Amino acid sequence: MTRWVCKPEGSNWGRWGNDDRYGTLNLLSNHARKLGFESVREGKVFVLSLPLNLPGGSKMNPNRKPPVLRPNLRGGKPNFLCKLGQTSRFTDVLSDDFVVLHNQYSTQWDALAHAGMLFDADDDGEAEIVFYNGFGPESMRGPDSLTGAGFDSLPGDSTSNMGPLSIEAVAETGVQGRAWLIDLRHHFGEQRRRIGLQDLMEAFRADHISPQPGDILTFHTGLAEKIIEMAGNPDPRVFESYGAVLDGTDQALLNWLRESDIAAIAADNYAVEHVIASGASSEQAPMLPLHEHCLVKLGMPLGELWRLSPLARHLRKRGSFSYLLTAPPLMLPGAAGSAVTPVATV
Repeated sequence: MTRWVCKPEGSNWGRWGNDDRYGTLNLLSNHARKLGFESVREGKVFVLSLPLNLPGGSKMNPNRKPPVLRPNLRGGKPNFLCKLGQTSRFTDVLSDDFVVLHNQYSTQWDALAHAGMLFDADDDGEAEIVFYNGFGPESMRGPDSLTGAGFDSLPGDSTSNMGPLSIEAVAETGVQGRAWLIDLRHHFGEQRRRIGLQDLMEAFRADHISPQPGDILTFHTGLAEKIIEMAGNPDPRVFESYGAVLDGTDQALLNWLRESDIAAIAADNYAVEHVIASGASSEQAPMLPLHEHCLVKLGMPLGELWRLSPLARHLRKRGSFSYLLTAPPLMLPGAAGSAVTPVATV
């Protein structure tokens, strides 16, 4: 059953079936994964994750907090360095804990449910909330009040579930295949710059990058290294002024992303794209146009705050920029995103 009468222009809605949950990750075929393994020459690995307690604090986004670790309980006491021999003959000493984790605080994947848009999908003259492939709020579950959210009862029962487009769908694909490192810092420096299609093609030509359907693009700007240097006390001015960001207002870039059949995008910066400032225009438009285009229209997952500089240095020295990426998110049903520890094998 089709959930929509009209679909956004240039979208992938219905391309892989009316109930598709995977979007462009459908393009991670066996052939696409084999190309990733063919990129491996040395067997050397790079971990592409920041420590998950970085950036630090909540200056960058007051809605997202650093992870909190706590011991759980064993026999009514903190399960920390617990000596089983206190109540038995056993010599074991055990610790067990839980984490309060904001899934998109640090190195992350956005699920397709992370972003929706207002669009008249049922052609009744009134825009409604829709997500990739026409899924709507009726496929999701969440609280309608602060009390219902359960903030006063941690740990406790889950109070939200993003439904078919949650991060579980991304995890089911394995997210493994050939990736390309696009070194925006090398080509365009550390000054703020919006990257459109012309700039992207320039970088491709310079580094002999030729992505094929099912490949993953990873964009190196160097911002993750700045985050590490700030040692948990990030300066928002750096985030706002540093380095290259994709220009989601460049229609040529958006068209290329659709036509190229890229499986996913990740970057080492915050949000991947230039964030449109409030009041920048009187016209109705998305604050995050690349998010809307990729997550909602194409069904293309976005990765943020990956650590790419060590990999970028190595690949530039090697002189080739493809590698095997293995980056499944947590198999966490219902989540709008997930922390991830991506691994590059070169």
